[in-house]
Amino acid sequence: MTTNISPSSDTKPKNEISYLAIGDSYTIGEAVPLQGGFPYQLTTILKDNGLDIGTPHIIAKTGWTTSELQDAIKKANLSEKFTVVTLLIGVNNQYRGESKEKYRQEFKELLQTAISFANGNKARVFVVSIPDWGLTPYGQESGRDIPGVSSDIDAFNAINRTETLSQGISYTDITPGSRLVASDKQLVASDGLHPSAKMYHQWAVQLAPALIKELK
Repeated sequence: MTTNISPSSDTKPKNEISYLAIGDSYTIGEAVPLQGGFPYQLTTILKDNGLDIGTPHIIAKTGWTTSELQDAIKKANLSEKFTVVTLLIGVNNQYRGESKEKYRQEFKELLQTAISFANGNKARVFVVSIPDWGLTPYGQESGRDIPGVSSDIDAFNAINRTETLSQGISYTDITPGSRLVASDKQLVASDGLHPSAKMYHQWAVQLAPALIKELK
């Protein structure tokens, strides 16, 4: 899956809300149609609530860790500022067994990057927790210690939650809902690992109220 860069904002209406989504496979919507990913479903909900928001600009790729996302942002060399920014990153740090200390430091740096993209306005940055991949069909067949995966995901989320809230930034916890894949296979995409459009819709529904409150 290649990095998804949406059309240039040069042609957007003057007062249109711009949206940058940064992350990994969960942001790009791996294994679902582009419109099924949570950034696109989120924009639909916002439009339905009377907000003039444009096509999401996405910097994300399947498999990226915090350091790889940092590198990609630097290479993108974006000078544009955005009305709102979402950040969801960390599952690949956990999957690869990278240290939590490294994750904390790089997540803090990415949080500052997100704030910068939002023109310094912390109220316009929205962080999403890491979902639990261990309970998916892929996870169940991976040979991993599934309770251990869930515990590790919780530990990574404790880090991103603490760092996010310490900055006074909005935090949306989608992890409990991601664990419903154990009883509802419709929440999993055809690859057996990534969320389906149905689950992404649930994330968008959870995220939307905070954005609507801030933008209206």
